[in-house]
Amino acid sequence: MLKGKKIALYVTGGIAIYKVCDLVRKLIKSGAEVKVAMTASATKFVTPLTFQVLSKNDVYLDTFDEKVSQEVAHIHLADWSDMAVIAPATANSIAKLANGIADDFVSTALLATTAPVYVVPAMNQHMLENPATVRNLKTITADGRYIIEPATGFLAEGYEGRGRMPEPADILNEIELSLLKQQKNLPLSGKKIVVTAGGTKERIDPVRFITNDSSGKMGYSLAIAARDLGAEVHLISATTLIEAPKGVRVVNVQTAADMEKAVLAEFDAADIVIMAAAVSDYKPAIEIKEKIKKDEDKLILNLTKTTDILAELGQKKTHQFLIGFAAETNNVEEYALGKLKKKKANLIVANDVSKPDAGFNKETNAVTIYSEVSEPIEISVRSKLEIAKEILNVALSQIS
Repeated sequence: MLKGKKIALYVTGGIAIYKVCDLVRKLIKSGAEVKVAMTASATKFVTPLTFQVLSKNDVYLDTFDEKVSQEVAHIHLADWSDMAVIAPATANSIAKLANGIADDFVSTALLATTAPVYVVPAMNQHMLENPATVRNLKTITADGRYIIEPATGFLAEGYEGRGRMPEPADILNEIELSLLKQQKNLPLSGKKIVVTAGGTKERIDPVRFITNDSSGKMGYSLAIAARDLGAEVHLISATTLIEAPKGVRVVNVQTAADMEKAVLAEFDAADIVIMAAAVSDYKPAIEIKEKIKKDEDKLILNLTKTTDILAELGQKKTHQFLIGFAAETNNVEEYALGKLKKKKANLIVANDVSKPDAGFNKETNAVTIYSEVSEPIEISVRSKLEIAKEILNVALSQIS
């Protein structure tokens, strides 16, 4: 999303500057070129040399320090940038931006900037809630600036409050989502996609349950990939161990019955449904309401089948494109093809979870995609996000 973007990063004088060092690295890792300008106050917290080394570019400090005679530095930076980010944005810098004050390099360059400006406020809660700051934030929002909302947490003053600078990864996500919303004609624009993720839990008693090794990473990667292609994504998750993706609606569930109910509630309006969750095949016939004591040498559990959600959806589908997963340890192709036919799915994504670089709780995966309208498509070992993109590309090719 940020590949090839030219980003002017304006750093003002707040304690949260230490986070901006990581933000520079993340922007560059995302493919952007970054140039940094600092206020005099900012240099009291972090030296310009730090940002020079991180960005591989000279740092702008003084309005009158014109290093290139053919350029007016603050105008050149403003014209060069595809976007501007002010982080941390202090109350003072926000006031200047709101009122058109240009009394140093940063404020002067921002006044000349016509590219989108992302403002990351970071300050004490009382300063943030001061009527003047509230008024200034409303003004710059009305002027078309993007505000990345401050976080709540432990402040520099030693108490909890709102005003913390968001983590660099969250800032990056907010910028990318903003850019995504501005794009038109994405492949999945206007489409609703339902994705399930994680391993369901079936209670034995209040402290024990039946589950599996699914981490939910594949499902979450599919949700992110679908979002980035423009879809409205509803993620039905049986895990809370992964941070919810920005721009995705998340419904948390526990049991197979919970997941079935949540999926059916979204199914009629869905265009694509991806059943990436590892749904428990069995559940205890009776859930014991009190903790089972270790009194006997053996404990026998009576299990009963859960509803096969994928098969149920296969029977109900009208216009929906249905994708299922087959996590196997042997006879992968045989079981995947059987699942494809029996459950009336459009695609079955199969993988051998016994392999070292694929399957549960791994950062990578390797899959084969089975369909009744094409030959099997093998995708070699790569990140789960890359796998997710490949799966959606196959789905799109068949839908179109």
